[in-house]
Amino acid sequence: MPVDPRTPVLVGVGQFTERIDDPDYRGMSAVDLATAAVREALADTGANGVAKAVDTVFALRQFEISGPMPAKLGKSSNYPRSVMNRLGGDPARVVLEPVGGQGPQKLVTEAGNTIVAGEADVVLIVGSEPGSTARYFANRDDKPNFHEHVEGQLEDRGHQIYSYIDEYTIQHGLTGAPVQYGLLENARRARLGRSVADYRRDMAELFVPMSKVAAKNPLSSSPIERSVDEIVTVTDDNRMICDPYPRLLVARDQVNQGAAAVLMSVEAASRLGVAEDKWVYLHGHSDMIEQAMLDRVDLGASPAAVHAAREALRVAGIGIDDVATFDLYSCFPFPVFVICEALGIGGDDPRGLTLTGGLSYFGGPGNSYSLHGIAETVAQMRDRPGQFGLVGANGGIMSKYSVGIYSTTPVDWRADNCAALNKEIDALPKVDVTKTPDGAATIETYSVRYDWPIRTGIIVGRLAADNLRFMATTDDDDLVALMSDGDALGAEISVWTTDNGNRASLG
Repeated sequence: MPVDPRTPVLVGVGQFTERIDDPDYRGMSAVDLATAAVREALADTGANGVAKAVDTVFALRQFEISGPMPAKLGKSSNYPRSVMNRLGGDPARVVLEPVGGQGPQKLVTEAGNTIVAGEADVVLIVGSEPGSTARYFANRDDKPNFHEHVEGQLEDRGHQIYSYIDEYTIQHGLTGAPVQYGLLENARRARLGRSVADYRRDMAELFVPMSKVAAKNPLSSSPIERSVDEIVTVTDDNRMICDPYPRLLVARDQVNQGAAAVLMSVEAASRLGVAEDKWVYLHGHSDMIEQAMLDRVDLGASPAAVHAAREALRVAGIGIDDVATFDLYSCFPFPVFVICEALGIGGDDPRGLTLTGGLSYFGGPGNSYSLHGIAETVAQMRDRPGQFGLVGANGGIMSKYSVGIYSTTPVDWRADNCAALNKEIDALPKVDVTKTPDGAATIETYSVRYDWPIRTGIIVGRLAADNLRFMATTDDDDLVALMSDGDALGAEISVWTTDNGNRASLG
């Protein structure tokens, strides 16, 4: 079927992993990791001159520049141009995307819209994460200096980390992803009525098949097959990070990985000589934004993710049974559970839920993980002409969800209805929150921070007097023991306000 010459196609994908146990491990910079991945993507197009033809670069933000703290080993002043300088390219426009794991899929959709509008012809999307390098050099005297000053245009959209957290949530311990998702996970467990032990086994059973995929993936950071018992059992090597997560259920972010994708208009792909068997079309897409965490009526659900999954399928004009492959964002079990429920599939679906091996085993390279999922999906679709692959990408505290559906079947670009759907999400009921609770209350959901010097309980609760929601922390021995070794859902507590945040105790 002939398509409009402005139709965007993915024509090249590339990935790179540097493991610390590799004999030639160098501790590469974010720029060098990205450059290695882009070289793979350019080679994958099978065409010459693509680097010089790139007119637009969308770059994903590394963890080390995803907040107000400086990059300890230095950074480029213009990450995307540093990469392109190494490759002989000089794009007219480069963009640095904000924080968010939905970014790779969101940028594929944005790039597609840009190409369709005639504002770009050849677009590169690139991301990398040098977490392993940062850890490797942390206590060494021979630290490298990755500082680079690069002139030229840069549209830096800012880290925007404070769109996910604020002074109130930070004051009450929400300073990392594990504790944030721990609250959501226990809220979901409350809704399902599952015991602590049963739910932990549910999570392990969900992730075991992912470890099997990772074990066979030569790009995995941890290519080891795990068992349910191995994931559930807390040991020195599988220590608790934040309730309910031992280490083997947490995204592996101290990795050195890069990924890249090249998109072109059909006209540009033909002109540059990219063979049609390389072309993969985006049939469906969606980008949804959830309410702020404490506003949500059900902390154990994500209406935005549900809408995202359904809208992408609607745009593609297919049903879930038509999907051949999935790569679902799996920083923790919660996002996978939520999207499986939205799609009506189980963790044991024979099609599998990941092509990479998931963030805990393949690697969780920060904001750019799903670019690896997209790369794997593109490769799979080329091997399965006419079939469909679905990528689900999650950002923030289940705050943003983007979905893409890919296939080699030619199709003109289709618009989505996400602007209207996002208005519906924003208009959903919200829970009233107090920052200064006092009196009797119950625990709505909780987590425990094992990663702090003093084991600390993190609580979202409801006041008995007026049902207002609040946050509190506790180091009360009896309450922390219940939260660590029992089940604190629905527990009756006392809460009070101090100059340094809210505190709670049993009774």
